[in-house]
Amino acid sequence: MNRRRFLLAGAIGAATAAAVVALSLTWTSPGLAESQPMALPQDPDPLVAVTAKGDVSFRIEVADEPAERSMGLMFRKDLADDQGMLFVFDQTQPVGFWMKNTPLPLDLLFIGEDGKVRDIQQGEPFSEAVIAPDEPVRFVLELKAGTAEKAGIKDGDQLKHRVIAESGAANPG
Repeated sequence: MNRRRFLLAGAIGAATAAAVVALSLTWTSPGLAESQPMALPQDPDPLVAVTAKGDVSFRIEVADEPAERSMGLMFRKDLADDQGMLFVFDQTQPVGFWMKNTPLPLDLLFIGEDGKVRDIQQGEPFSEAVIAPDEPVRFVLELKAGTAEKAGIKDGDQLKHRVIAESGAANPG
């Protein structure tokens, strides 16, 4: 009787493991459901970059959940010049991004809790190279490649948005 229970437990364990592998493949394999771009709702408030050239506004999507941050702009084939995605982390921390499954070249603006740009780096389409600033940050703004330069955004410039203001007030620095 114990042998039969042992075999049954082994069979159930194997079936469970197979189901986990199948779900994992569904979540990570190209060509399945995740190969579609994620579309978050556009935030009603513009993000404003205060630059030496003047204020520049962007329409943004806010990725503030782990699954949203994980997906980001993957599989997107176009992005308007005034559009971007703001990644919001729960706290100031070291971050790293890659461009696997992202066909658009991007500017990645790494932003401190105070809303100031700490670093700007470029992302190459489909690259698995890690893109990371030299210091921990609270936010990352992804824009179409070349947008930061065209808008005159530089390290130290202030970015203003309700989410940045609320996050900074909730968890001061």
